[in-house]
Amino acid sequence: MQSRALIVRHNTLLLDFLAEALGLSRKRAKNLIDQRIVFVNNARVWMARHMLERGDRVEVHIAAPAAPKAAPAAPRRIPILYKDQDYLVADKPAGLLSNGPASVEELLRKELAEPALAAVHRLDRDTSGCLLFARNAEAGRNIITLFYEKAVTKVYQAIAMGRVSSGVHEINAPVDGKPAVTKVTVVRSNTLATHLKLLIETGRTHQIRKHMLRIRHPLAGDKVYATGAVMVEAFRRVPRQMLHAASISFKHPVNGTLISAHAPLPRDFVQCLAALRL
Repeated sequence: MQSRALIVRHNTLLLDFLAEALGLSRKRAKNLIDQRIVFVNNARVWMARHMLERGDRVEVHIAAPAAPKAAPAAPRRIPILYKDQDYLVADKPAGLLSNGPASVEELLRKELAEPALAAVHRLDRDTSGCLLFARNAEAGRNIITLFYEKAVTKVYQAIAMGRVSSGVHEINAPVDGKPAVTKVTVVRSNTLATHLKLLIETGRTHQIRKHMLRIRHPLAGDKVYATGAVMVEAFRRVPRQMLHAASISFKHPVNGTLISAHAPLPRDFVQCLAALRL
C-alpha cells in the first residue's frame, strides 16, 4: 500500500485539489474518492465536493502496483475446502462478489462445468472465507430450510479498532429493523486493536460490521462504517474490512452427516494482525 500525503495551500474542493495535486483528470480523481481511500485530517472522506481549508492534510492510500507479468494471468482458481455430491464450500478471496458476473459462483460454474451450482448465502465483496454452494436444486432447498431453522453455524474472525472489553459476550440489537444477535469472543487485544471470533445467530446484511460499529469498535479497514478520525497510520493502510468467514458447519439435511469446513486466515489478515501487534 502506497501513501501520498499532501498539504492544502488554499481553500478548494477535494476533487479539484486531487486532480491538480496529482496531475489527474477529474474523472480519475473522482475514482480515487469513490474507492474511499482518501483521508482528510485522518478521517475517510468520499464526497468529491468536500471543502478543504488551508492547512488540511490529505492522504491517498493506493495499492502498490503489481509486478509486470510476461504473459496474461491465468483465470483465478477458487480453493475448495469441502465437496460432496450435494454441497461445496469454497474459500472466497476478498475482492470478488459471491454471485453475479465475474463472481465466485460464476468462476466455479465454469471451472467445474456445473451450471446449476448456486451460492446459498452471501459474503460481502471484501469479506473472505467460507462460502457455501448447493450443487443441485434439491440440495439448495434443503439447506435454505436449515438456515431458516438457525441450524447452520458460521464463525468469523475479525480485527476491530480499539480494545474490545473481554466482558462483551453478545451484541443483541436490531439490524435494519430485524432481530440480530452476534456472539463475541476476544482472542487477543491491545490499546490499538482487538482480534475477535464472532458467531452470528442471524444473517442480516452487514450484521457484524453494523454491530461492531454499535459498540464503537468498527472493523479495521471498513470503508463504510469506520468513517471517523483514524489517528493510527496502520489503520489507514488496511486495504479492506478485516472480516473473514473462518468456518461453517451443519448436519447434512438428508443423511445427518456433519459437514464442517475451515478457511485459513488470508495473507492480508495475518499482515494486519502483525502490523497492529496482535
